[in-house]
Amino acid sequence: MKHIPLDSEYLLSNLLVLLGIHSPTGYTDPIVRCVCQMLDELNVEYELTRRGAIRATLRGKQGSPDRAVVTHLDTIGAMVRELKENGRLGLVPVGTWSARFAEGGRVSIFTDDQIYRGQVLPLKASGHTFNHDVDTQPVGWDNVELRVDERACTKEQLLDLGINVGDFVGFDSSTEEFPNGYICARHLDNKAGVAAILTVAKYLVDNEIELPVDLHLLFTISEEVGSGASAVLHGDVAEMITVDNGTTAPGQSSSEYGVTIGMADSSGPFDYHLTHHLIQLCQANEIQFRRDILRYYRCDSASALEAGNDIRTALVTFGVDGSHGYERTNTDSLMSVANLIVAYATQRPLYASQRDSLSTLEDFPKTRDTDVEGIRFLPPNPIQQVAESIEDE
Repeated sequence: MKHIPLDSEYLLSNLLVLLGIHSPTGYTDPIVRCVCQMLDELNVEYELTRRGAIRATLRGKQGSPDRAVVTHLDTIGAMVRELKENGRLGLVPVGTWSARFAEGGRVSIFTDDQIYRGQVLPLKASGHTFNHDVDTQPVGWDNVELRVDERACTKEQLLDLGINVGDFVGFDSSTEEFPNGYICARHLDNKAGVAAILTVAKYLVDNEIELPVDLHLLFTISEEVGSGASAVLHGDVAEMITVDNGTTAPGQSSSEYGVTIGMADSSGPFDYHLTHHLIQLCQANEIQFRRDILRYYRCDSASALEAGNDIRTALVTFGVDGSHGYERTNTDSLMSVANLIVAYATQRPLYASQRDSLSTLEDFPKTRDTDVEGIRFLPPNPIQQVAESIEDE
């Protein structure tokens, strides 16, 4: 299976819609409803958790053990920390990101009853007033404030508008897309991943492809604050692929082209066998790929394992330059991610004989090793990570 005809226009159009919806962690209901509507249009069945995480299901020939692909709907953002006497708002970040990227951002403030517009500015915002101090003031959330585009020059006027401490603040994506495939916007992490997964679903549904086992598409709502996929899984999932952004920067191997396979993140290594299975799928399907270790990064897989789920996990990423700031990716990377997920979904599970949460040594996979004395040992034939046949069981 090489060069499958995925719908790139569908991917891009959905991405632009998603980027137009504010979804800071804690205020994700609007984007949850949007993605549910997109799933309805594809006739894909889904369920929602109490808080709004989505578990969609593409049925396969077999229901257990099944597998999942997870991506997150929530983004970084802010909340109102303080109503200031000058009629402006102090902020606290939602998610981990620098205030330097908040400066200049156009925003929406979500109050109990209304939505107001505004802009985040440094405390010293005018060179005509502060001269060179505008270049020397510190960077930090205590050094920015939100200017509300209303008649609000005092704290009392802010209260009269209905603005309160704890109101959510969503940052506009400021999206631009170019004929060369580049997409520049805030919040490509991880709305670009969501668009890629929806494109996979569309291809599988439109072509009536029968999957070997059930495939769950999970859309989480709290990845940016660490809880992620901890509450949306169920016990039958044996393998889970996280789709998220990979950081292109000095010292990293991620690229804005092709796929980057995460070998480890800040929570530790991903599953050896599943990770190498994805690498082999890239090689077999001529999908350009790289490997990377993301040292200051944590994805949905970590929260799933920390919640006690005994599953194999791996990370597939599209390259993002300037992550959690003014981000950029390329449709080549997004389409490559979608191609890899289709290849994965249409293959048998990696170790289909491990049906139950507990099994025997005969069902456990083999790996290469060295002897105890530390003398170099080369097995005659490298052990291949080959998926088992369901029919052979």
